[in-house]
Amino acid sequence: MPQSQKQLDNLKKGKDYRFTPENASEMGRRGQKASVEAQKRKRSIASSALEIHDTEVTDNKDRERLAQLGVKDNPNNASKLAMAVFEKAVAGDISAVDKFEQLVEKASVEYTGALEAETRAALALVHTNYLPNISTNFGQISAAALKHRYTHYEVFGGRGSLKSSWTSLTVIRLLMEHPDLHALVLRKVANTMRDSVYAQYIWAIGQLGVSDYWEARKSPLELIYRPTGQRVLFRGADDPMKIKSIKVPFGYIGITHFEEKDQFSGREEIDMILQSTMRGGSDFWNFETYNPPLSRDNWANKDSADARADRIQHHSSYLDLDEPDWLGERFIAEAEDLKLRNERRYRHEYLGEAVGTGGNVFENLELRTISDEEMKTFSVFYQGVDWGWFPDPYAFIRLSYDPARETVFLLDEHVGNNMTNEESAAWIRSKGYESAPIICDSAEPKSVSDYRALGLGAKPCTKGKGSVDYGMKWLQGRIIVIDKKRTPHAYEEFVHYEYDRARDGSFVSGYPDAKNHTIDATRYALERVIRNYRSNA
Repeated sequence: MPQSQKQLDNLKKGKDYRFTPENASEMGRRGQKASVEAQKRKRSIASSALEIHDTEVTDNKDRERLAQLGVKDNPNNASKLAMAVFEKAVAGDISAVDKFEQLVEKASVEYTGALEAETRAALALVHTNYLPNISTNFGQISAAALKHRYTHYEVFGGRGSLKSSWTSLTVIRLLMEHPDLHALVLRKVANTMRDSVYAQYIWAIGQLGVSDYWEARKSPLELIYRPTGQRVLFRGADDPMKIKSIKVPFGYIGITHFEEKDQFSGREEIDMILQSTMRGGSDFWNFETYNPPLSRDNWANKDSADARADRIQHHSSYLDLDEPDWLGERFIAEAEDLKLRNERRYRHEYLGEAVGTGGNVFENLELRTISDEEMKTFSVFYQGVDWGWFPDPYAFIRLSYDPARETVFLLDEHVGNNMTNEESAAWIRSKGYESAPIICDSAEPKSVSDYRALGLGAKPCTKGKGSVDYGMKWLQGRIIVIDKKRTPHAYEEFVHYEYDRARDGSFVSGYPDAKNHTIDATRYALERVIRNYRSNA
């Protein structure tokens, strides 16, 4: 091949050049310097390319085009580049089709690898932190749940027994170990969930050390496991249509948790919900937690006594914990104080025992004479009114409450049919009771206004979902002193008031709305006390 004069000269120089240690070392230094400078240039180019790659797209037209393709959150130049390849592929460019498919495949592999690494890291935290948060008395039921030896897990006991804590920790762990499952947590009334069981599950996630992997949403109430999109849903059974219409984005609802099981109307209601949720998969866990109701005849207590091959049960109290002092000195002191004052109530509330023998709602009544001398010792009074005409009567109650002894004293009443507001107000004034506030049933605002116009300090009560149940439970937890001569109607109602019955004759947790007029008036009278207790519970 012909060569230029310059090429010939270079060849001659190469033939005449002789390597020596000195010039070889010099050439090495020059080569190394050139290589370092070349690597710097490459790094500079790569760094710049990466910056360009990650820079957010600011052109509104490009952002709109990307949004139409589904890229809405912080689109960058990489998104724009992918869009350009995609548009060419759509236009029929075969090489662009191949390139786009390669990009998708590579992204899928990278995403899968990152997801696996993230879930491994999260599970490592869960496995490390689960047992330290579980009291050893939960060991057997924990092993049964984690190995899926049963379908139904019933956990019941007294205050401070950690039944809800164990359940929430276990549900979160199971969910993270089974990426195709979702969980549904239920209470009888939806509006009680945010500050109770929802907060309990957020606590569990924090205790397991995986808060960074979860998103908490409040409307609707749900928790989302970010790596997989799995959900913990929170619903109330007071709207059964919402339960039936629940749809999950993938997989199925494999875990259910009925919090405060005894508040549901019976086994039939729970089974109907499970029939709606236990489908679409093969493995299911159902958790039911509650404090045993007072009466042994309550449906929840009777249901627990039934043997089931697919259910494991766990009963505990604060005394079974590894370190009861963890509950705090105040908790222990109140438990021991109640044990001395009322052992039967202590056994029910703190040990979780069903100490009642029948269907009576109030088994904490002290039926005795309240002497005139004792009447003089009361200085703080509460009054309530349940409006009525016929056949339901009007009912006024006057009482006192001793918070130190947790005792309600019913002191006077006025009950009757076909009584006008003017007539009942005149009786209250004649007794000298107008100085104390009167909390009235809010169902009749005109009657409340009439009382105010007649010089009485009448106020409407505050109602809401769950308020009746909570107020009744609060009264059940207090000693109620009744003198039959002073309050004969209240005596009849409190003594003979029984739980509702299911079709099979068993007692359920619902409170019948009949022959309870002085009982309602008592709840209204103590509304402020009950509300303060609830907010501090």
